Amino acid sequence: MHRRHLLIGGASLFALTGCATAGAMNAAAPSAAGLEEDLRIARAVLPNTPPRAELLQPWTGPYEGVPPWNQVTAPKLREAILEGIELQRAEIAAIANNPEPPTFANTMVAMQLAGQPLDRATAIFGVMTSNIGSDDYNAVDTEVSPLLSAAGDEITFNERLFQRIRAVADNAAAAGLTPEQTRLAERSRDSFIRNGAALDAAGKAELGRINTALANAFTSFSQKVVADENTWTHIPNEAGVAGLPDSNKAAAAAAARARNLSGWAVVNTRSSVDPFLTFADDRALREQVWRKFVNRGDNGDGNDTNALIAQIVRLRAERARLLGYANHAEWRMQDTMARTPEAAMNLMMRVWEPAKARVAEEVADMRAIAGHDIEPWDYLYYAEKVRKAKYDLDQNELKPYFELNAVKRGAFYMAERLYGFTFTPVPAGSVPGFHPDVEVFEVKNKSDGSHVGLFYSDDFARPGKRSGAWMTSYRLGWGYDGGGNSLVSNNNNFIKAEGGEPILISLDDAETLFHEFGHALHYLSYKVTYPGLGNTPRDYVEYPSQVHEHWVLSRPILDGFMRHYQTGEPMPQALVDKVEAASTFNQGYATVSYLSSALVDMDLHTRATPPTDIDAFERESLARFGMPKEIVMRHRLPQFNHLFTSDAYSAGYYSYLWSEVMDADTWAYFEESGDVFNPDIAARYKSIILAEGNSSDRGEAYRRFRGRDPDVAALLRVRGFPTS
Repeated sequence: MHRRHLLIGGASLFALTGCATAGAMNAAAPSAAGLEEDLRIARAVLPNTPPRAELLQPWTGPYEGVPPWNQVTAPKLREAILEGIELQRAEIAAIANNPEPPTFANTMVAMQLAGQPLDRATAIFGVMTSNIGSDDYNAVDTEVSPLLSAAGDEITFNERLFQRIRAVADNAAAAGLTPEQTRLAERSRDSFIRNGAALDAAGKAELGRINTALANAFTSFSQKVVADENTWTHIPNEAGVAGLPDSNKAAAAAAARARNLSGWAVVNTRSSVDPFLTFADDRALREQVWRKFVNRGDNGDGNDTNALIAQIVRLRAERARLLGYANHAEWRMQDTMARTPEAAMNLMMRVWEPAKARVAEEVADMRAIAGHDIEPWDYLYYAEKVRKAKYDLDQNELKPYFELNAVKRGAFYMAERLYGFTFTPVPAGSVPGFHPDVEVFEVKNKSDGSHVGLFYSDDFARPGKRSGAWMTSYRLGWGYDGGGNSLVSNNNNFIKAEGGEPILISLDDAETLFHEFGHALHYLSYKVTYPGLGNTPRDYVEYPSQVHEHWVLSRPILDGFMRHYQTGEPMPQALVDKVEAASTFNQGYATVSYLSSALVDMDLHTRATPPTDIDAFERESLARFGMPKEIVMRHRLPQFNHLFTSDAYSAGYYSYLWSEVMDADTWAYFEESGDVFNPDIAARYKSIILAEGNSSDRGEAYRRFRGRDPDVAALLRVRGFPTS
């Protein structure tokens, strides 16, 4: 996800955590011979039962094997997941019941190998439910999500397995494990404990009940929000689209025709709604579009999510208490850089008051032009008027330079200059895609032409596809099993133009594209031995993506790719100067809309008594924080997919702010070198920040890269705020 418009004040980020680690951790991998011997031992432990289901088979075809999208159906996927669970169950039983004493090879490496057929099926499952989302896949999702949750609990609750993992971790030094092996064993032990492995039988049964109920609720929430987003505002008369740029008018007309309507349609997704709110002159229509968008999941109908949210937060609170934590946030933040809700709140509150003060200034400027009070559906519209008046900058001047395909080529160029990756379209028809719109690119190392992986680009909105922008990995090459390539995708929701017309996107959309591409570059760069060390902390994972947004307006990319779609001329420096001069414009709005969502998230998940009336809680929480009436949360609770389609970002939406301190400090490092494509800094960034995954402590890794903790003043300079 993309969100860079923040500010903070104060000293070192890591100083806020109280948990910085001193000294470097050498995450040295074992020798090739040692790895091979570990693999031999691990494979001997596991049963050799070939899978029967088609979608469990090893992927075949070119590029080291690719997902068989052309063979995927909902019934086949259901069959594969059900069988995959059984195969994984047998593998886990073999590891847990091994009569040999526990070792790193026969326990930890065997765990890394277990469940590979199921992994292949669930990779396909995640794509079909998020990117296609038809009724048949939704039915499979509803059925198998609780089964997958229960299968995960079954592994965690396996007492013999847990005791073996704990024995390996507790005796790591005596066994002579490398730092990387020790980290894998200790993190596995600690994760098992955090997730209930140390509970008694009754506690495990109760936790299993809670987790299954949550899995069902997450699936239902996702499907309800997607259904509410598959709506639109029909505009039959041209007066209703007055003020819209031609490219947005064309997209709205295409959206109407696709729905067998005359006139124009504003689809209920952000990429369609935000341009309408920014440029449409009809105030009443702006309000109508705005209300439809912000009330997704909150209409008192069959897609209303409020009761589900109340159920989710109640279940989360019960789980936290069962596991010995005061609340859900305390439990979720054990394995983050911030570590505690208090550290995250301290950072957010240091931002909140200056952000609100900036909103008051912005509203005063807009009211002077509007001649009336500013309502939330007015903010973007009049902000654009103020931008034009203050900086002589019209967003419509920028869009002709950001043609979608050109922006993608600019992102590819950034990857080549920084990391030596090249992206080449694969021959048509040689690699199946999950939808005809998907483009596939081969990724290679420019230095020697060696193959790295494939990049799937899924750019367009469609019914059933979830909203927003995100990155997905289908497969990553791990060092423990001979390496291999990586298969990753970026997924956006741009509105497709008709008849081959160019798709012009905003600067914000271009930054979003570079952001998600930054996630892909992170995973394409991985040189991680064990899959268990692949996932970085939630408040670190957005850092590599956020920093890549800065390169959008770098001169080499502007000159080479962001050229006017009609004249072919690069963006003139005078226009770039206007953009830079206005770069801190509207930061009150951007910061408050994001940060209000993060604050309410943390407030919700630290309550001693979970609320039952979610709308009332949201209003009360915002009132206590002093939310400006002219702005709405970027993600209101009834549609907050980050929080309620899984646990992933729950009590963790603050992570964008936490990551941005490192992002700004890293960009300053490049700028201060005099070359934003500095090859030495880029090489160290790739090898330390990107390639290591979570093989070493990420705070210590940043210090190895930068030579110190991140400097918060760098972010203040980026945002145009005083540094003292």
